[in-house]
Amino acid sequence: MNPNELEHFIESWGAMGVLWGINRSRARVHALVLLSGDPIDLDEVAKRLNISRGNASMCLKELRNWGVIRRVHRSGDRRDFYVIEPDVWKMFFRIAVERKKREFDPALHSLRHLLSENNLEKDKKVRDRLTQMETLLSTVNLILNRCLADEAQSKKVLGLLSTFTPK
Repeated sequence: MNPNELEHFIESWGAMGVLWGINRSRARVHALVLLSGDPIDLDEVAKRLNISRGNASMCLKELRNWGVIRRVHRSGDRRDFYVIEPDVWKMFFRIAVERKKREFDPALHSLRHLLSENNLEKDKKVRDRLTQMETLLSTVNLILNRCLADEAQSKKVLGLLSTFTPK
């Protein structure tokens, strides 16, 4: 592959990650591991992305916690190497689960807490708007919980939903 194209993909993935609320370095590390045909070690990640070893290590740890990369060992080598989750669907599913848990759930909880406070009684328009928002987000939450409860079922639901898109 053309090194310029690889670099462009890594930077684009990093920019997209920022839009999704993911740290740019973490998204860039994910892209690099995704593009690596062979297992890659911490030093190589730091060098190729021009980031500190500490930053690379934290990114790799977080990506492992999300389940989108794995740590592997090479016989006779004490270093840790990293490989991407080979199943793209599993990778997407795990990211969706983490994002819901870290972003959507706290926002819904905060909205519900705000609505439970009596401070909004003074402004009926605001309370009504937030109540509508809570109803909508609760419905989305129900759907997400059902979809994200089972990976295989989620894949089927996405396949079904894709039939409703314009061709």
